[in-house]
Amino acid sequence: MTAKRWVLHGVLALLFIASGIGKFFTPIELLTSGPVALPVWFYYVIGVCETLGGVGLLLPVATGIAPGLTRLAAAGLTVIMVGATAMTAMGTPKTLAALPFVVLCLVASVAWTRR
Repeated sequence: MTAKRWVLHGVLALLFIASGIGKFFTPIELLTSGPVALPVWFYYVIGVCETLGGVGLLLPVATGIAPGLTRLAAAGLTVIMVGATAMTAMGTPKTLAALPFVVLCLVASVAWTRR
């Protein structure tokens, strides 16, 4: 794997691990203040999925054990980011929806190149 791909995997892994763990330490009022009323347990499930997906982006490739799991982790995170982009676009100005869309494109590119 090239240095650019290692950096991309590392940055995305840190982003998703931090985002996933952050969902457990954010006050419930802030979690549920979005444009759509979602139950609190849903945010916790997304937090677990983001944390495990972030680990799955880096660990299988780094250890060489089942590197095909990296593609599956990236595909799962792509699905999460589609939802995050849609939720952000519904509740905020469209320019702020660009950030989750960029992350969506980067994670989808990891899923595509790891096939």
